[in-house]
Amino acid sequence: PAPWDLPLKLGRMGFSGWSPEAVEFFQDLQTDNTKAYWSAHKDFYEASVREPMAELLDELSGEFGPGRIARPYRDIRFRADKSPYKTEIYATLVRGGYVRFGADGLTAALGYYMMTAAQLERYRQAVIDDAHGARLAELTERLRGDGLQVGGGQMLKTAPRGYPGDHARIGLLRCKGLICWRQWPVAPSLYTAGAKDRVVGFLRTAAPLQQWLDQRVGPAPA
Repeated sequence: PAPWDLPLKLGRMGFSGWSPEAVEFFQDLQTDNTKAYWSAHKDFYEASVREPMAELLDELSGEFGPGRIARPYRDIRFRADKSPYKTEIYATLVRGGYVRFGADGLTAALGYYMMTAAQLERYRQAVIDDAHGARLAELTERLRGDGLQVGGGQMLKTAPRGYPGDHARIGLLRCKGLICWRQWPVAPSLYTAGAKDRVVGFLRTAAPLQQWLDQRVGPAPA
């Protein structure tokens, strides 16, 4: 089944941040990840954790496309950790973007976290291309200069087979995915509508990386 909740409801009140109690909810869920705790606090989760995320996505949708909130239940079928509930809430944006809120604060990201074999080949060919690869290297350096994190979700230890180990952009060649992200720790600003401005600012600043990936690599087939 698709890992998404039902489409977002209409008529939201407007995003005003999360509450300190929402942070405490996730802190407590980390300690007591049980059906009993979840059942006792599910109404709080819906009203004070999920609803603010839905309101935020509503306000982002005009510029960044609709958002979808992941279900709060973990897929534990093939995991050693059988904790049933996610200790964070996160959502993806159709035009590229990711927003996450948990006990450690707020995170925004974009990019291609993991690439298929076909995507990887297109990515690597673009990286070694004099023009496209130089543009990507310039983008990543600029984003890091703006205080953002840029890297691969997974990294090879050496150059991929068939590519030179001494290539000028070997760091980019070793990436099996490429993402940009920023994390804001828990602070009073996350309890206000200003938290949206941080997400918007990040998405706008990092947008050229998403555009490069969409143009040179392309999304994986659905």
